[in-house]
Amino acid sequence: MLPLWLLASLLAVSQSLPFEQKGFWDFTLDDGLPMLNDEEASGAETTSGVPDLDSLTPTFSAMCPFGCHCHLRVVQCSDLGLKAVPKEISPDTTLLDLQNNDISELRRDDFKGLQHLYALVLVNNKISKIHEKAFGPLRKLQKLYISKNHLVEIPPNLPSSLVELRIHDNRIRKVPKGVFSGLRHMNCIEMGGNPLENSGFEPGAFDGLKLNYLRISEAKLTGIPKDLPETLNELHLDHNRIQAIELEDLLRYSKLYRLGLGHNQIRMIENGSLSFLPTLRELHLDNNKLSKVPSGLPDLKLLQVVYLHTNNITKVGVNDFCPVGFGVKRAYYNGISLFNNPVPYWEVQPATFRCVTDRLAIQFGNYKK
Repeated sequence: MLPLWLLASLLAVSQSLPFEQKGFWDFTLDDGLPMLNDEEASGAETTSGVPDLDSLTPTFSAMCPFGCHCHLRVVQCSDLGLKAVPKEISPDTTLLDLQNNDISELRRDDFKGLQHLYALVLVNNKISKIHEKAFGPLRKLQKLYISKNHLVEIPPNLPSSLVELRIHDNRIRKVPKGVFSGLRHMNCIEMGGNPLENSGFEPGAFDGLKLNYLRISEAKLTGIPKDLPETLNELHLDHNRIQAIELEDLLRYSKLYRLGLGHNQIRMIENGSLSFLPTLRELHLDNNKLSKVPSGLPDLKLLQVVYLHTNNITKVGVNDFCPVGFGVKRAYYNGISLFNNPVPYWEVQPATFRCVTDRLAIQFGNYKK
């Protein structure tokens, strides 16, 4: 039955990475790269991302909203043209799926009695108004997916138990100070696809958060925000309007494993900028306007993947990627993409890639004017 695969999807999402979700849970478009799971990211035993298995035992409650599918404490009410959150939802529900409806408002008592709810899916509705106490009863909610709606602000009074917030593709222009106050378990926020500018983040907007993952793609950023959580392991700022990386832009983010800056307008990366990222493993700078390989790559001893395709790079030096002399990389490259650059690849010396695991890991050529 349909609810069985839905439950399986929930368990798969709970134990995997936020942007490797497939099918029903694939609410974001991404490059399919893996990410730390909730437990690794948050460091909190109580927010491992896995619901209590005891709570998933079969329930024989006769309560099920008209037209919905209810089984194993999963209530699926998607694609029904609903105008409001339905009534008669069993209080032992752990997953409530309301995506692809016409809900425009979340009222005060819409989730009354749902104290066991673990995941709430409200993707692709028309929600523009949320009562300040709408989420009050959801004391165990860990995953809130409210993307593709008409929100102009971050919902107030989010549950303190929240681990993952997906709020991309709304109309949010401002992130005020204190909006994430008390969310000490939060480790993943996806807020791309909103018309956010650098000035839209109030100083201290992310105070108190210990995020592992943050995505602010497809926004209107012209520079790397300097006041994001310093705990970040992944920062994705692709599809913005960033033009340069200045010396201290990355000073705060020394714990980054993955940095996504593809599809911007970056022409310049100041010397020494990347030295603040000693644990970096993946760097995405594809689809920008760089004229040379960024300096400092050989000093990043854990760096394994570099995307530089579709830039304006005309030359690749023999020491652009690998340490000189007896310099040692702790992890060899397994991916370097340089295709669609005006570089005469036949002139690149083989020693340039002496610290690459395999020649197939290097992507060259296919430049079109």
